Amino acid sequence: MQPVYESNGFVERFTLGEGDLSFAVKDTLDVAGYRTLAGCPALVDTLVVQHHATIVETLLENGCVLNGKTTLHELAFGVTGINAWGGTPVNPLYPTLIPGGSSSGSAAVVASGEVDFSLGTDTGGSVRMPAACCGILGLKPGYGVLSRQGVMPADSSLDCVGIFARSADVLRQALNRLDVPVDAPLDTLPEITFIAAALPEIDAQLLTFLAGVGVHPQRAELLTLTDAHLAGITIISHENWLAFNPLLATGAVSADVATRIRSGEIVTAKALDDAEQVRQRFTADVDALLAKTPLLALATLPDLPPTLVEANDPLSVVNLTRLVRPFNLSGHPAITLPAGEHSGRPIALQLVARKGAEGLLVQAAEWLTTRRRH
Repeated sequence: MQPVYESNGFVERFTLGEGDLSFAVKDTLDVAGYRTLAGCPALVDTLVVQHHATIVETLLENGCVLNGKTTLHELAFGVTGINAWGGTPVNPLYPTLIPGGSSSGSAAVVASGEVDFSLGTDTGGSVRMPAACCGILGLKPGYGVLSRQGVMPADSSLDCVGIFARSADVLRQALNRLDVPVDAPLDTLPEITFIAAALPEIDAQLLTFLAGVGVHPQRAELLTLTDAHLAGITIISHENWLAFNPLLATGAVSADVATRIRSGEIVTAKALDDAEQVRQRFTADVDALLAKTPLLALATLPDLPPTLVEANDPLSVVNLTRLVRPFNLSGHPAITLPAGEHSGRPIALQLVARKGAEGLLVQAAEWLTTRRRH
């Protein structure tokens, strides 16, 4: 069975609920009456779901209207969003570029204005990266803040349900309806520490962006950033092997995703222990910086988003999660917001806050985006 998908990112359209905010969900979140296919042909015969994911149910109970499910990189295990079977959505603002993965469709339907906000999942940057590619906002709350009940895979020490929107005000409304408080807009932005970790021209443009709204951050290094990225890859490889290796027997998982799943089989107990030690060190390093300033800032992507043609070369995309994945490892909340263009491709700023400070991230993003427009 080949799904019927639309190039704007929907895999199925329907209307559930009544209210004033419309949303869509990545097809790894359960919606009663529909199969959860996760962009994978190996799941075409899975049973129709009987219950909504908890987060979907909560939004429907609080005045939101669900308009459909969205496409994704197969089994949410990839960064480009390219999916020959489930559909690759067109990046609405940058149609020659990848939409980003894995929550590609959820980013696209927001960027195109089809819905007010959408839900994706972020295990190694899979909300922040497509948001950056599509020129919109993407929030990864802290680990465990939003319910993962009814979300694939069922078990993960890294994955978070995240939210896409075109404005911080909509993010505020969505979070408030999920019982995550966001206070009134800020009068003054708290102090920020900037970490230069991307291409020099990207970091320079981000600093220019901040200076343009009167922000002159402190500077610091985060020496465990690369170690945290690699540790995150080790853990996701192991956890995805546990979650998805039974599907490999069907022969229906695409070759590239199957290869990545199989790589998790050889992750040793020592490698996992080493990764957990990195998790502790990196978390402590981030907390130490956040004790000095309430916000950290760095590039969302270390390089410019590739075109669809360029992304056919795996080496061109392997490091695109280098600056987002570490904060899945530590569990800190992080948000990305558009910060201009370079050579016709989008640049995005990532903000990180202490655990429990999702509201501050939304307030800071609103402060920055409002002043940039003016």
